[in-house]
Amino acid sequence: MEVILIRHTSVDVPPGVCYGQTDVPLKPTFEQEAAVTQENLKAFLPFDHVYTSPLTRCVRLATYCGYPDAERDKRIMEINFGSWEMKPFDRNDDPRLQEWYADYLNVAATGGESFAMQYRRVSDFLNELKGKPYQRVAIFAHGGVLICAQIYAGIIKPEEAFSALTPYGGIVRITL
Repeated sequence: MEVILIRHTSVDVPPGVCYGQTDVPLKPTFEQEAAVTQENLKAFLPFDHVYTSPLTRCVRLATYCGYPDAERDKRIMEINFGSWEMKPFDRNDDPRLQEWYADYLNVAATGGESFAMQYRRVSDFLNELKGKPYQRVAIFAHGGVLICAQIYAGIIKPEEAFSALTPYGGIVRITL
């Protein structure tokens, strides 16, 4: 099965602010960015099925690209940063932040989840997807989800995760 993963467009959040699962607004450049993504997506059409994270930033791009009825699935939401959501990283005085910096793969954000937890969630989704009768699927999701899917597909290693972040509006192809 061919899986086309599409990252949402640029968010209207100050740089350095941790936003994870918070339903944040998109930049005013949404339509220009979405038009580029829509054009790039044409190389992969048609899709047997389309999924999206239920967060607005993904639903809005899926809708713009012609998939207003894309199936919403919470398992493809961004990592949950718990009490760190909407706080600037450089002003987060939680002592666990330094533990997270040292081992983001295994340390969970306070009240949230670790990258390993997010990976298990995304893997559960992909394991289920493999059992479906589709040839090509589109998934509108988040940077962390695209990283998890690439690790799952053996394209990148977990320790390469944050250096493999897909740009906003970017597209990644994997095979299951």
